Amino acid sequence: MGIIVANLFITLDGVYQAPGGREEDTEGGFAFGGWQAPVSDDEAEAAIEAGISSMDALLLGRRTYDIFAAYWPHQSGDIGAALNRVPKFVVSSTLSDPSWAGTTVLPNATAAGRLREEYGQVHMFGSGVLIRSLLAAEVLDRLHLWLYPVTLGQGKRLFDAGTVPATYRLAEPARTFPKGAVSLAYERAGAVETQDMPATQGT
Repeated sequence: MGIIVANLFITLDGVYQAPGGREEDTEGGFAFGGWQAPVSDDEAEAAIEAGISSMDALLLGRRTYDIFAAYWPHQSGDIGAALNRVPKFVVSSTLSDPSWAGTTVLPNATAAGRLREEYGQVHMFGSGVLIRSLLAAEVLDRLHLWLYPVTLGQGKRLFDAGTVPATYRLAEPARTFPKGAVSLAYERAGAVETQDMPATQGT
C-alpha cells in the first residue's frame, strides 16, 4: 500500500495561496503572489526537488491543476522532467478533456484514495480544497508543511471553519533551512483529547 503526501508551502499565518509567482493566483485580490522565493534558499529548494524526484504519481485539485498544466509542460530541468514524466490525476466534477499529457480525471476524494493501491508515493502540491476533502475522507497519509517566516494577513488558508478535529505526530525529524524555513511532515495520530494542564509546583 502506498501513501498520499500533501506538500504545502505555507506562511506563519497559514496562507498557502500563490507562493510561486505574482500572477499565479490573484483570486480575492491577493496581492502577494510569489512570496516564497525571497524566503527560500538553495538547501530548501534542493530538499523540495528531492521530494519531487521521489514521487510515483501527481495528484492535484482542479485550480492547482490548471496552474500547473499551463506552466510545467513547457519547462525543462529536473523538476519539469519529473512532473511531466509521472502519471497525473486531477479531482474535478467539471473537467472532461485535460490538456496536460498523462492526466486522468477522478470524481472525488474517495477515488483519489484508491491511488495508493497502484502507486508507492502519490504527491500533491497546493490544492488546499482537495487536501481538506482527503482529510475528511481519511485518505491523506502525510501532511508535509514547508513553513516560511513570513506573514501576509490575507489569502487562502488551509485550516479554516470546518476543519476536521485531529491530532498529528511528526513522521520524520523537523528540518530547518538557512533563511528560516522549516520542513514539518505530519501523520494523523487520532482524535483530539482534552485535559487540564497540571498546576505549576512551587519550590
